[in-house]
Amino acid sequence: MAENLTDAHLVHACDVVCVALNDVAKRPVVTSFFDAATFTVSHVVRDPSSKACAIVDSVLDYDPASGRTMNASAHALVNYVKSESLEVQWLLETHAHADHLSAAPLLQKEIGGQLAIGREIVRVQEVFGKIFNAGTEFQRDGSQFDQLFQDGDRFKIGNLDAVVLHVPGHTPACLAYVIGDAVFPGDTLFMPDYGTARCDFPGGDARVLYRSIKRLTQLPDEARMFMCHDYKAPGRDAYAWETTVGAQRLGNVHVHEGVSEDDFVAMRNARDATLSMPKLILPSVQVNMRGGKMPPAEENGVQYLKIPVNIL
Repeated sequence: MAENLTDAHLVHACDVVCVALNDVAKRPVVTSFFDAATFTVSHVVRDPSSKACAIVDSVLDYDPASGRTMNASAHALVNYVKSESLEVQWLLETHAHADHLSAAPLLQKEIGGQLAIGREIVRVQEVFGKIFNAGTEFQRDGSQFDQLFQDGDRFKIGNLDAVVLHVPGHTPACLAYVIGDAVFPGDTLFMPDYGTARCDFPGGDARVLYRSIKRLTQLPDEARMFMCHDYKAPGRDAYAWETTVGAQRLGNVHVHEGVSEDDFVAMRNARDATLSMPKLILPSVQVNMRGGKMPPAEENGVQYLKIPVNIL
């Protein structure tokens, strides 16, 4: 819960941002890839002083009508990494997404990198393991991932410093990655003119989300913030996914400075009650809780995704 998140870890993240703002060599180069089918943005985050990089929130294309997967979005990332001769050190997941399948296993096979997610993924695995009746073959200990990050963990991308912030509310396992002067908040925040993430999935909590967002907006105003999704707010002509912490703090339509916690919770809960489930939630969570892998094949050699009836 947000109450357990320590201010010391936020101070570490602020320090990383401030150093980067004063040192170009500590500012990552971010190249973004937009998947129009799922409105998802994947980011290649590169150390400007080396060939080291990380990939945040990759996409495996999936057609729900046929059950077929395709690799165009993933191969766009692969081709870019290879064309730039980059070394992938990390495949970073901000959470177990409900709107697209992760391409992490494909990327790991073709271009490498350690697969990381928040340690609270075990809570997501426990809940959805039961929903999908995954059985004893499905380990609920996060062992499908190479690294389980917790709040305040630090890591490197080449010479870049990075800090992990736990930002629950949308899901219990949501992370934001602070890499140099760049912040990757996952689904916690959208562009300022679009607002904030929903909180009605199992384990979601609007009050906790508010506190997570307030924590993020204590980062330096000049820090760049890169969204995981954009749905193009009414009146805006083009998709966008880069803003700043200051723009979020002052201008986010749901949670700008002056919006109280109680008002946000009332708004978020009322809004969530009108939303349909994401069209890919059932295949996405089944796959993403396994680190992007499909369920094991059955005795006929075919892999199957389940559709639980009248559960969500």
